[in-house]
Amino acid sequence: MKKLYCFDFDGTLTYKDTMFLYLKFYNPSKFRVQFVRHIPLFILLKLKLAETEKVKKSFIGSILKGQLQTKIEEKSKQFFEENYPKIVRENALDFIHNMDRQNTESLMVTASLDIWAKPFAEKLQMNLVSTKAEFKNGIFTGNFIGKNCNGKEKLERIKKEISDGKYDKIIAFGDTSGDKAMLKWANEGHYQFFH
Repeated sequence: MKKLYCFDFDGTLTYKDTMFLYLKFYNPSKFRVQFVRHIPLFILLKLKLAETEKVKKSFIGSILKGQLQTKIEEKSKQFFEENYPKIVRENALDFIHNMDRQNTESLMVTASLDIWAKPFAEKLQMNLVSTKAEFKNGIFTGNFIGKNCNGKEKLERIKKEISDGKYDKIIAFGDTSGDKAMLKWANEGHYQFFH
């Protein structure tokens, strides 16, 4: 029996959204200034009057744009070391550690950027399907490669990732409306399973 597990990251495996945690960790003073500057955009987002992808790009870019890839990767390692496993839900960790790894593939599917999600995926022995940061000449452009990995895009990315794979059972875990498409598509969709 060949199985595929798809785990959302923020809120499903973790207690908190890692984007704010990481950006604050990266540069606390810049984070505070930019957070205040972005409050009007965050409000528009809540009211569904702004596009998630645009606001996200603007906020992440305001802190990380122009930074060296080597520095970003170094900071991501430090962020991981400081936050793992404390931000990961204990029962999610138990579940992952006790999974039968034979004939099983696991994906971490997240709207978070590969920048800071990668060390978590590696530690949990999962392939990462995420929003991708664009680097040019070793410097972060502030842009993404492709779309924000959320909603229908999550499903598109999973399908691309497994294009040649045949699975007897697909099991997905999520905790927000951004995971709906993935949960619906899976044979077994679990909503807030680890909460």
